[in-house]
Parts: sequence; structure tokens; C-alpha cells
Amino acid sequence: MNAVRLLTAGLLLMLPAAAGGESPVATRARISAMSGDVAGARQFLKKYRDAAGVTPEYIEGLSWVSRGELAGKQFAAAEATAGEVRKLALTKLGMRRLDTDPNLPVALGAAIEVEAQAAAATGRRDQAVAFLRTEAEKWRGTSIVPRIRKNLNLLTLEGKPAPPLEGGRFVAGPPPRPLEQHRGHPVLLFFWAHWCSDCKNQIAIVRQLQAQYGPRGLEVIAPTRHYGYTAGGEDAPPEVETRYIQAVYQQFYSGLGKVETPLSEKNFESYGVSTTPTLALVDARGVVRMYNPGNADYAALAARVERLLREQRP
Repeated sequence: MNAVRLLTAGLLLMLPAAAGGESPVATRARISAMSGDVAGARQFLKKYRDAAGVTPEYIEGLSWVSRGELAGKQFAAAEATAGEVRKLALTKLGMRRLDTDPNLPVALGAAIEVEAQAAAATGRRDQAVAFLRTEAEKWRGTSIVPRIRKNLNLLTLEGKPAPPLEGGRFVAGPPPRPLEQHRGHPVLLFFWAHWCSDCKNQIAIVRQLQAQYGPRGLEVIAPTRHYGYTAGGEDAPPEVETRYIQAVYQQFYSGLGKVETPLSEKNFESYGVSTTPTLALVDARGVVRMYNPGNADYAALAARVERLLREQRP
């Protein structure tokens, strides 16, 4: 019935194709909100809501409005919209498990992220940290925990001892050693995913850093994880996906040489890796000095590494 009403309203005909698993409604809202047209995103979503009601797709789209407001430094508006998204998502979820719906985890995770970032940006960092810790505990065992941990790490991880890395399984190179066995060297952690095009773009910069600073002691570790699927999103058991990850590594990442490549979902959870690539720079004492979800340019990374190498000179 909703689809008929939407077609009658002419809305679906205006929607671009969704990216990945994102709903077409969220795609349209994202394109408008993140290009600075928050009002246009709201207007579109109002028409959708009038036609279809408060659907999970609508809630996901509204989460992009909050992200657009945050990007535009409209912190009070972003926090209010995120609070509305969180309330709507929890109401729609009811007694169901969070990950039974494809749209609500995205919306709820985004709302928690925006609320925390808006609070931190307006001088309430301690409140943001407490909120994120509460939400991480509340949603333990669900898909949004890494995203919550990412935001906690952005506020708290730098200057703290690096979380340990789980070894055991690995993709290529030598068997992973405990992170503490790398003490005495700065370590660049490069978290990547087999499906991630941004990771493949980042690899050239990581190799450039290796070439420049490897002779001076920089070590690279490249953790990855299983996602439950291979090319084209085809479901795959761990053993099949492992072989696929190894093939992707050989094609795109083998230029890293004999680096450690631990294969563990726990590492991604510990470091809050919901964005790939994620880069973390650990100093020679095992303290995190940089935590960067997303791509980073060579100049910024090289400056950080250079500073660490200068600091550790006798």
C-alpha cells in the first residue's frame, strides 16, 4: 500500500539509486543534507512521511539531516534532530532485536554519534563520553557498538595505552605478535576491509610512509576482519571468505611486504573500527598518538611519524 501511495505522490521516481545497502529515501536525504541543503532534505522527508508515515527508511533519512546539521556546525539543531531520530528508532524497534532491521541500526548509530559529537563540540566532552559509554553497554552485542566505540576513541584514545591486538588467524606475512612486542618502534595500524575502495586508495600512502620511515624504525600492521560475504555481497562462511580476503590482499596490498595481518573481529571492536580505513599511530612506548577513522593524506601522517621519531631519539 505504501509503495502505491509513494508512486502516486511521484516520490520514488525522483529517487536516485541507493548506494550499497542504503535505502533510496536515505540516499536522497543524504545527498541534499551533506551538500548543505538541510532544508531541502527536510522538505523531501516531510513529503515522504505524509505519504508513507514514519518508516525505518524515513528515520534513516532523518539521521542524515542531523549529520548535515552537525557538518554545518548547527550543533543545537543537530543534537535535537538526533534526539528525535533516537526516539523514533526506539519506538519503531519496540521489542525486536536491533539488527533485525537494515535501516534502524544505521539511524540509531548515527543519532548516538551526532548527539555525542554535538555535546563535545559545545564544551560538554565529559557528558559526551559518559553518554557513549552508557550506549555502548546498552547495545552490547549489536552492530552499532563499533561505531559507538569509534566515537569514544575519538574523544579518549589518544594519549592512552593502545588496546591489545588479537593474533591467531592472519591473512599473509608472518604470524602476528602481541602489540607489546613491537615496543621500541612506532607502529602504524592500518585497518582495512576486503570490500573497501578507500582502503585500496590509502595503500599507496601507507607504502610511501613505509619507504620513507621504515628504515628509521616505523612498523606497519594491517588488521582486517570477516564480514560474512565476498564479491558482490554473496554470503560466505569464514573459510571461503578467508580465501577471498587472501586473494584481495595479494592483488591490492602485497606491496606492503611482510607485514603482520591479523584477522579478527575483536580487533575492530576494540579499536572502534566502523569506518575503513582507520589509521592509528602508536608510539615506541605503546601509547596511541593518533586515531583517524577514514583516509588521511601523506603530509599529515608523515608529520606525525616524524614527530614520534624525533621524540624517541636518545
